[in-house]
Amino acid sequence: MKIGYVRVSSEEQSLQLQLDALQRYGCEKIFQEKISGTAKVRPEFERLKEIIRKDDELVVWDIDRLGRTTLELIMFVDELNSKGILFKSLSQSLIDTTTETGEFVFKLFALLAEHERKRLIRRTKAGQAAA
Repeated sequence: MKIGYVRVSSEEQSLQLQLDALQRYGCEKIFQEKISGTAKVRPEFERLKEIIRKDDELVVWDIDRLGRTTLELIMFVDELNSKGILFKSLSQSLIDTTTETGEFVFKLFALLAEHERKRLIRRTKAGQAAA
């Protein structure tokens, strides 16, 4: 099943551009939110995570609809991949785990994120030792 997620940050903004694109792509179910990406809890996003299953495809208009930071996004998509869930961003054609090239690009991003996590841990430990 193709499942979409659309989000804008405020009530004044329109979801229509994203909705139109996901409907054209063939999404059978679309979760919608008008809430800041910095919100600790995004109810529709949580519902989506509860129902999405192996072999489903999560589709967004833009990757920034899912998370605040690149690291957060990469960790989430990596979690999807580990569950056998595909991921596609309609406006970033290289971020598409439904293709071999898209999966390769994503894995490169994941390696960079893992490297950054390790550097952050090392810097934190060094700072604690110095303190």
